[in-house]
Amino acid sequence: MNDSPGWASPGSAPSDGQETGIPRPSSPVDGGGAAGQWSPAQPPPGQWSPPSAPGNGPGAPPPAPGWGGMPQGPGWGHAPMAAKPGVIPLRPLGVGEILDGAVSTMRTRWRTVLGISLTVSVIAEIAIILVQRYLLPQQKSIDPNATGTEALRQATDSAQSQLLNSAPSTLITMIATLITTSVLTVVISRSVLGRGVTLSEAWSEARPRLLPLLGLALLLSLMSAAIMAAGLVPGLALGDGAGGLALTVLGFLASCGVALWLMIRFMLAAPALMLERQSVLTALRRSAKLVKGSWWRTFGILALTYLLVIILTLIIAIPFGIIAMTVDSDGLSEFLNSSSTEFGWPFLIITGIGEVVISTLAYPFTAGVMALLYVDQRIRREALDLDLARAAGVPGYDNPRS
Repeated sequence: MNDSPGWASPGSAPSDGQETGIPRPSSPVDGGGAAGQWSPAQPPPGQWSPPSAPGNGPGAPPPAPGWGGMPQGPGWGHAPMAAKPGVIPLRPLGVGEILDGAVSTMRTRWRTVLGISLTVSVIAEIAIILVQRYLLPQQKSIDPNATGTEALRQATDSAQSQLLNSAPSTLITMIATLITTSVLTVVISRSVLGRGVTLSEAWSEARPRLLPLLGLALLLSLMSAAIMAAGLVPGLALGDGAGGLALTVLGFLASCGVALWLMIRFMLAAPALMLERQSVLTALRRSAKLVKGSWWRTFGILALTYLLVIILTLIIAIPFGIIAMTVDSDGLSEFLNSSSTEFGWPFLIITGIGEVVISTLAYPFTAGVMALLYVDQRIRREALDLDLARAAGVPGYDNPRS
């Protein structure tokens, strides 16, 4: 059995409207035997294919405590007992199980997980601090006594300055997120099977997929920017009148809605690209088919995930911010006087430490939710739990012909 962390592309894309289809055996055509991929042992065509439920049909394996067997426990409405070789049970997952699986991965594989996220977070934060301190121009201040046209001009200049100053930090953060997501997805894919992975092994598996993952991120960013521009340009072209302002607001709201819909639709493209070794465009189509019919559920899980991340950020960032502003007395005085604030090294270092703590915890949590949501959708649509059970060596799921 190939132990490479990841899932090879199934014999066919998830069928539209089919919620619990059984995947067909892998073949050289669909990449099931490609080097560097993990594909559960499958018999040659014509020998045996997984039945609709364990224990049915000729040549089927004996019943096992996995998903698809008879429900365990008294009464209706109880979830069937499922094998749990790793951080999740091998059956369709609830919201709590997805979140718990991400946290369990951080807890059980903490050396690898925190080693990856901490290293990347420290390097990224040092780069951001140096850029902010030495490369970026001082942000333009706003005169609180300005009124009318002058106040509007100052607000516009300040917004443009803030946007330009945030661009390098955003780029560094995006690169850091790509690296951690790629490596941590490999760790999580192994954790589902109950297997560990070292930092060097995870990096060697993830490194070939970094450039495609970067291309995916850039494509999604350009797509969002194009949608926002299409929504704002008509209103801005009408000028500063009431009609132009109303059209700009409506265009902004509409473009935000379209961009959000597309981002959720393509949210599982990154795990598909990493675990199935797909190309960028194929990964986008793969995500769209997996999310089809489950957009609101996917949106709700991701919204809850980022809400938890925001709460974590506030819990950590506020104390660090208060300490930093207290230590940097000059910056605090300028801040209270509402003048142009230029904090010194104490403020940057202390807030930077807070950012590192936040990133170290947030990166693996969000990456874990993404990967497990992808696994959950494939279990629901393609019965991936059967393949995972065989790969994990769960009794009763072995290939009877092997």
